[in-house]
Amino acid sequence: MGRNLVEKVVEAHLVEGDLKPGREIALKIDQVLIQDATGTTVALEYESMNLGRVRTNPSVIYVDHNTLQTGFENADDHRYLQTFAAKYGLYFSKPGNGICHQVHLERFSQTGRTLLGSDSHTPMAGAVAMLGIGAGGLDVALAMAGQPFYTTMPKVVGVELKGKLKPWVSGKDIALEMLRRLSVKGGVGKAFEYYGDGLKHLSVPARATICNMGTEMGATTSIFPSDHVTKRFFEAQQRLRDWKPLQPDGSAEYDEYIEVNLEKLEPLIACPSSPDNVKPVREVEGIKVQQVLVGSCVNSSFEDLMLVSKLLARRRVHPEVSFAVAPGSRQVLEAIAGKGGLKALIAGGARILESACDGCIGMGQAPPTGAVSLRTYNRNYPGRSGTIDDKVYLCSPQTAVASAIRGVITDPRKLGTPPRIPTLRKYPINDLHIIPPSDRPEEVQIVRGPNIKPIPLGKPLNQSLSGEVLLKLGDNVTTDHIMPAGSQILPLRSNIPKLCEFVFKNVDPSFAERARSRGGGIIVAGENYGQGSSREHAALAPAYLGVKAVMAKSFARIHRDNLINFGVIPLRFKRGDDYGKIEVGDRIEVPRILERLTEHRDKGFEASDVEAHNRSKEFTFTLVNDLTRRQVDIVIHGGALNYALRKLNP
Repeated sequence: MGRNLVEKVVEAHLVEGDLKPGREIALKIDQVLIQDATGTTVALEYESMNLGRVRTNPSVIYVDHNTLQTGFENADDHRYLQTFAAKYGLYFSKPGNGICHQVHLERFSQTGRTLLGSDSHTPMAGAVAMLGIGAGGLDVALAMAGQPFYTTMPKVVGVELKGKLKPWVSGKDIALEMLRRLSVKGGVGKAFEYYGDGLKHLSVPARATICNMGTEMGATTSIFPSDHVTKRFFEAQQRLRDWKPLQPDGSAEYDEYIEVNLEKLEPLIACPSSPDNVKPVREVEGIKVQQVLVGSCVNSSFEDLMLVSKLLARRRVHPEVSFAVAPGSRQVLEAIAGKGGLKALIAGGARILESACDGCIGMGQAPPTGAVSLRTYNRNYPGRSGTIDDKVYLCSPQTAVASAIRGVITDPRKLGTPPRIPTLRKYPINDLHIIPPSDRPEEVQIVRGPNIKPIPLGKPLNQSLSGEVLLKLGDNVTTDHIMPAGSQILPLRSNIPKLCEFVFKNVDPSFAERARSRGGGIIVAGENYGQGSSREHAALAPAYLGVKAVMAKSFARIHRDNLINFGVIPLRFKRGDDYGKIEVGDRIEVPRILERLTEHRDKGFEASDVEAHNRSKEFTFTLVNDLTRRQVDIVIHGGALNYALRKLNP
């Protein structure tokens, strides 16, 4: 039996394990990608290992999230990251140079390589047949140290794309169609591999959009073959040396199959407040719009922005709409300027924002109270925009600009014949703002500001686990619920004691104080706990407050790994009814947890039952422990950093 594309790349990088779905595998990581919102802790974690230069190449730090310098904190983090990169062998992409995924695709991507990123949208690199995987920062720091990355071998879903998209329908609509079919948890434990005759009509930016938003389904990764379209992209980037043809075998098989007829797709839109609340645009037409934003890592390419500029060339933004555009990189900005697009955007009434994540993470561009905001972004979780009662819709650039012109949600097909977008044979190449590492690292002094604090180490696991239920949550709790982003909170990412004040701030403002006063405790949740961002702070900060375990019906992949990395035990309810019986304030005890985990590890069980007691209501219930042997050792040691320090410095 032939190999599919995911299996080929995994097999070429396999250190431990086999290709059976559900089994733990260890992968050699070629490249790492770090962004500043998570990168300061990654750097601090790496420094604590007392190692020299990083082992992955290239390794790149991007400043794209915390670019607002309203106080000294972000600027200090940027200086720290630049000096860290110079000393330890990483490239440093300066503030304003662009969003990590866009710039990495342009300047560092390589066909057939593995990329681990401390950002959940790292799978965007799958557009050029890279195996991009998002992970928590500590996993990335360990990869930088030369350690393999451990994950579960995903089921590979073959997605056959047939036909050709109709005018005004885009790669964003393919991504939204996948979300409409599968939901925000439909991709957990899966990798999506796209193939079929429809590929020849999809550009690399369109493929990047689809791979990027596979993350919103909970997918481990998404990938496209490397073909003539990919080759043209690398030629235009003047990096043909980094390209090679890479296809699945003709006899390749998949664990699951999905067929998407591109001819039948129409403009789609994700309504508030989840990326899978997808409807045809025509069904929600006419809703008044106050804000429209085009940008973020998912839709800020040259072709996206040139389309917007062409549509504004003879039109104007509606007077009651705030319309802003953020190029994905300086390269994109320079390219659209060279083709007259920047002038058209300005003349048409667009605000031009910095090449950064900006409003996608609530770092500016918060909409007015109760207002409708259309965004070409990838997430619309409640309050993520920076406005608590936001009404954020996700759509394509086509739908966004049509709505900005008319002042109401508008099907872009009503604008007539779509404009022709120029094809670039060569992108403007200017790497002035990508700083290479120092060739004299011994002379580099790392600069730390007063807000940068050491990473706290966890404590070894106690004999028994007991604690009060501090919070009970429903399904699809996101990392934004656990640890919000935004201009007030993001600058504190390098200061865990201060950051802890904001854990569950928008869910229960008293959470941090109660956790401290009770000496920590337990969190109870429903399905898909921890979906969304890779931010390890959503595990690190609760662990710092004394959270010992999370008991949920199911977990999102990255967040579950992050909990383990910081010594918090993720346990699943064996019976859903038990979840319903537990209330906030109940005292839960799992006796002899250390002994049970040790037995589980030594016997090599893939999953085992753990008996727990609700002492407040006097009933017993069963939890499922499905940690691997390695993960058990990590939890016993109080987290992956303790475990790694013992392993790397015996």
